[in-house]
Amino acid sequence: MQTSSSGGHHHPLTFAGVLVTLGIIYGDIGTSPLYAIKAIVGPNVITQDLVLGGISAVFWTITILTSIKYVFYTLQADNKGEGGILSLFALIKRKRKKSYLIFVAMVGAAMMLADGIITPPISVSSAIEGLRFFKEDFNTLPFILVVICGIFLFQQLGTAKVGKSFGPIMLVWFGTLAIFGILNIVKNPFIFKALNPYYAFNLLASFYENPESKVVTSGFWMLGAVFLCTTGAEALFADLGHVGKSNVRVSWGFVKTCLLLNYFGQGAWLIGHIGETLNGVNPFFALAPNEASRIYLIILACLAAIIASQATITGSFSIISEAIRLNLFPKIEVKYPSDSDGQVFIPFINTVLFIGCIAVVLTFRESTAMEGAYGLAIALTMMMTTILLREFFIVKRHHSVFIVFITTVFLGLEFLFFLANLVKFFHGGYVTVGIACLFMVLMFSRYRTTRIKKALREFVPINMYKDQLIELSHDHSQEKFATNLVFMTTSPKEDEVENKVFYSILHKQPKRADNYWFVHVHVTRYPFTCEYKVDEIVKNDIYRITFFLGFKVEEKISQFLKQVVEDMVKRGEITNIDSRYHLVDDEKLSGDFKFLILEEELSTENDLGFWDRLAIQINLWFKSFTASPEKWFNIDKNLLVVEKVPLVIKSSMDQPLVRLENKPNY
Repeated sequence: MQTSSSGGHHHPLTFAGVLVTLGIIYGDIGTSPLYAIKAIVGPNVITQDLVLGGISAVFWTITILTSIKYVFYTLQADNKGEGGILSLFALIKRKRKKSYLIFVAMVGAAMMLADGIITPPISVSSAIEGLRFFKEDFNTLPFILVVICGIFLFQQLGTAKVGKSFGPIMLVWFGTLAIFGILNIVKNPFIFKALNPYYAFNLLASFYENPESKVVTSGFWMLGAVFLCTTGAEALFADLGHVGKSNVRVSWGFVKTCLLLNYFGQGAWLIGHIGETLNGVNPFFALAPNEASRIYLIILACLAAIIASQATITGSFSIISEAIRLNLFPKIEVKYPSDSDGQVFIPFINTVLFIGCIAVVLTFRESTAMEGAYGLAIALTMMMTTILLREFFIVKRHHSVFIVFITTVFLGLEFLFFLANLVKFFHGGYVTVGIACLFMVLMFSRYRTTRIKKALREFVPINMYKDQLIELSHDHSQEKFATNLVFMTTSPKEDEVENKVFYSILHKQPKRADNYWFVHVHVTRYPFTCEYKVDEIVKNDIYRITFFLGFKVEEKISQFLKQVVEDMVKRGEITNIDSRYHLVDDEKLSGDFKFLILEEELSTENDLGFWDRLAIQINLWFKSFTASPEKWFNIDKNLLVVEKVPLVIKSSMDQPLVRLENKPNY
């Protein structure tokens, strides 16, 4: 076990790193050209002001929100190399002790998770629907379902293998975006007038009439469609830990150039069709000069859509992993499919996202319909990230004028996007908001239950019971329970453990052992800390071990404890470990230890308020989906004893009883 690993999680800037970054980070934002411009134009008649305004709004949105906010500023707020809204919250929570920040983090994380259910369907659908250039009534639904099934089956391989295989594909994808964009720009270089922000403001101030329904709407509501060009920015930040910010920043210059060339290329194509309507034509696929290149573009778009889905899914895994470590989500099983740090696979979340994506596809069926559900949740996430980013700037002691200015710009722009996306609520946005609310309920119930337990647990000094433990340890009339008995404790103080621990050892069922170990895991605000501290209470009898583990570190407690004991033996700090210790294999060695975990259950004696009882009941209900203690702490099931203890928070017995000497007459 490393004893000095609290330093940063470092990904050096290399060509291979940049290539992996293209495969992991940019799938979501890289496929936005598939549907963003089509959504902006919609059913409206193509006009010069509409085209220039739409392209101008896209250019300035990508520049301000993606380039300046996320790539330049937000990446500065990495937590030892890790990104994402919960990682940012963990970075600032100790120095900015404001209670509302936890709710900001939970809302942002929940909305981000909900976005993970809509990104794969809309990306894959938009790509496969390109086949309708050849046959208008082509049924894309079966192909979409097959691709999405394949994406989620692929997750258990891990992002390292994904990045290596997807990186070259995305390099070709972005190169193709740029080339096809340039081919159309040279026909109408007039489109570069869209660099003037005047056209974006003019778009918002104009009114447009739907030629079919004759309904006139304000251009302001088009911001909901414009926002689609930057929805992948939050996933970019969430997936930071997989590749490192140096690789992100260097690769973003290439990615942004290719994206803008394609957007301007679509604008140039639209300029050539003024007075017409799209009538089902996607301007993205219209960029291809002939049928052969269009087939190539459709195939490549399908591959890119798969990668876009991957970026969102891995971002969801990262968020849940961080939420678990921060006690904001129940402890479900987390797997580590590769040796690379920061790469996780969460089977339960993979299943939830898979079911959600299939439901979205079967409900909306068309990418155009899915656009109505897309954007609202991620707009809220971006606003929450900006609020936390402001707190980060305060912690870093930036000038107050700078903080007010930059926060006002980002939050003001994102609030406008949020307002424009509100109209989507009744057109499908309720789906993502509803899913986000479910995640928030789980997070809040976990957070509230943890706070209740923490506030009402009774801790006692170990020294108060050390004499009784020594006496029990040497009492040969008692059957030996274990050679080394290990208790997991939640007490942050080095000289204390829960009162229930001593009740279990001394009274409930006397548990004689040669050595008593009290082990506490302290989750640090850094992602990859891996340190420990030993407190000797009584030599060769009682020890307290505190592990300081980052919120991204897998809690391999039995393996860690073995390393600690080996080190203590070498130092001569413990001498009564079984003589077989240095002579036998790991399997026999592990048999010398028995782990005991006290699992709290809600007692029937409680008299709780409605919200507290509801939070605890939800948390207890969800435990059926959570990882068992042996899986979470990586302890052999044969060495683990889980002992149920009642969680009595507030006694409901407030009515005194009166003793009678004689039998009453009623």
